[in-house]
Amino acid sequence: MGPSAASRRFYRVARIIVSAWMRVWFRIEVQGAEHVPISGGFVLAPGAHRSILDTPIVCAVSPRMLRYMGAEKYFAVPGLGWFLRSVGGFPVEREMTDRQALRISEAVLTGGEPLVIFAESTRGSGPLVGDLKEGAAFLAARVGVPIVPVGIGGAERAMAVGARFIRPSKIVLVIGAPLQPPARVEGGRAKRSEVKALTATLQPTLQELFDQAQIRAGL
Repeated sequence: MGPSAASRRFYRVARIIVSAWMRVWFRIEVQGAEHVPISGGFVLAPGAHRSILDTPIVCAVSPRMLRYMGAEKYFAVPGLGWFLRSVGGFPVEREMTDRQALRISEAVLTGGEPLVIFAESTRGSGPLVGDLKEGAAFLAARVGVPIVPVGIGGAERAMAVGARFIRPSKIVLVIGAPLQPPARVEGGRAKRSEVKALTATLQPTLQELFDQAQIRAGL
């Protein structure tokens, strides 16, 4: 089931407020917005997950409502969990195969909505994109939607893992050309080899976009 009309309205209002704040605080810049589909489902895969700010930051890539899959622990926090669900988010248990989250993810994509998946799964640090999980490629291949890669530059400088305060500093998003999924086979099954190949293509793509974003952000 997709988000309610109330959730969509709440998302639009929240996005306007967050976007205005980001323009002032981070002098946010988006490159490659023409690569973002204006209709239909796709997986938005931000690379180099360096800050808790990444989640609200990526809303700058499109005026469309983005759906987010987030760690279950955040949804258990009073107030925060309500907010995350109100903007179309849903929890996932990262320590095991969460079949409910998988079903929701498939429904989001088949329903023509964008789904944000941080391919590294967890936040890291440094100039290199970490090893990718196969979730983004698996869902893209299973549903038959493209992956739109995004490099986020400057977010770690603004608020690194463990930081208590947000620093005002430039943040840049560089969006790459969509990566097309392999042709679907009977029953919609995704071949393991094709999922691995798509993940292997996504890794250097995200690294290149992250490098470009870091340079544009002055790093």
